[in-house]
Amino acid sequence: MSGKLNLKYAVLLPLVLIVTIVLWALPLSAYGIGDLTLVQQRMIAIFVFAALMWMFEIIPNWTTSLVVIVVMLLTVSNKGLGFLCTPEAGTLVDYKSIMASFADPVVMLFMGGFVLAIIASKYGMDAAIAKVLLGLFGKKPKMVLLGFLVVIAVFSMFMSNTATAAMMLAFLAPVLKALPEDETGKVGLALSIPVAANLGGIGTPIGTPPNAIALGALENAGYQISFVTWMSRMVPYVIVMILLAWVLLQLFFPFKSEKIELKIEVKEQKKDWRTYVAWITFFLTILLWVTETWTKINSNVVALIPLAVYTATGVFTKEDIKEINWSVLWLVAGGFALGTGLNKTGLAATLINAIPFSAMNVVLVILIAGVICYFLSNFISNSATAALLVPILVVVGTAMADPAAANHAQFTALGGMFSMIPFIAMCASIAMLLPISTPPNAIAASTGLVKTSDMSKVGIIVGVVGFVLGYFLLTSVWPFPQV
Repeated sequence: MSGKLNLKYAVLLPLVLIVTIVLWALPLSAYGIGDLTLVQQRMIAIFVFAALMWMFEIIPNWTTSLVVIVVMLLTVSNKGLGFLCTPEAGTLVDYKSIMASFADPVVMLFMGGFVLAIIASKYGMDAAIAKVLLGLFGKKPKMVLLGFLVVIAVFSMFMSNTATAAMMLAFLAPVLKALPEDETGKVGLALSIPVAANLGGIGTPIGTPPNAIALGALENAGYQISFVTWMSRMVPYVIVMILLAWVLLQLFFPFKSEKIELKIEVKEQKKDWRTYVAWITFFLTILLWVTETWTKINSNVVALIPLAVYTATGVFTKEDIKEINWSVLWLVAGGFALGTGLNKTGLAATLINAIPFSAMNVVLVILIAGVICYFLSNFISNSATAALLVPILVVVGTAMADPAAANHAQFTALGGMFSMIPFIAMCASIAMLLPISTPPNAIAASTGLVKTSDMSKVGIIVGVVGFVLGYFLLTSVWPFPQV
């Protein structure tokens, strides 16, 4: 462990800082981009700094986001260092818009999801729902496996993938211990946890941070996707992928046992009025999310309703606030801040004019972006990958969305920004080759049953099929409506 730290701090950190300083200090002419300003040059250096820090994980990803936001406030905002932030340096960003990244509506949406998950666990709702749902699948091993895949996927649509994986492992652990030593199906059961958790998160805007990053970037670029519209495209995709995973896991790890007994203990909860408030508000929130097109209440606004109700009634206390995953929220905020910097400094427009995005082959751009996202997400955090790539791809998409662009018709025919950005979020979530790829993968590896080769074998097939299916679903079969 100390060797890794020494490598990070003695080699990688100096390397990142040298690259950043060089990019910061180069003469503007060295970039070969006309009309580039000093402020825009600083944004390029900051962006590269964020990319390298996220890729190497020299410090935790969320702290990189905080550093990025602070550096932006000091060097490219209208309230930054006086000798740097001058009108002559270029267009400065309103400092309030950078700080607003912490309270972006999509960050609030995600926070609402965290609150629901915390309350579900606190009041035993998660275990109670899991017991009922898993009970529907009987005791036949292949049906129990399907039950785990379906239930984990559903939970992951509304809870943190990591929390879902940890909870379901707690239910599964006694079963795995009770099965015979030579039961190959145990590996399939253990792998069902990360596969379903990673895939299930794709289903809703709050399922996983890459979804939130994609939605936030689209909103900032003037494109709206409602909660139910996202689900209408992504849930069918999740269903197909879960069925594929079910077949694969049975094929690679067939069961020898004829019956599997599941015993899920549900904590006895005192049935007071707060319990009813917790349950009713939970389901009412989900109902409001999926009926957004009828109620006209924005899903980001809906996310704050449970927080208001739970805090006012004492269901959610000051101790529960500590359970919110602030590190994820701050990581997402860093991605939004980069997007704000790219746009408000004029760097996005400068890049659009300097790089011939509007003449590029759209299919090639989307596929290459997806491959890069998938590859990076296997080695660094899915959230960091999305935070890094989505702002750049919004710039690319903006260029191709221009009616004057040579590839505009092709871009529009393939779903435009509504296809490209959600596809990138999807690619981040289907990356599950290694134990380090996602926390649910690490949780499965912790059982001691899953070899890396087994995980990679399933992961590569799910990844390739998911990539191809996702591309055609979002660009040809059933693209998001362009509104």
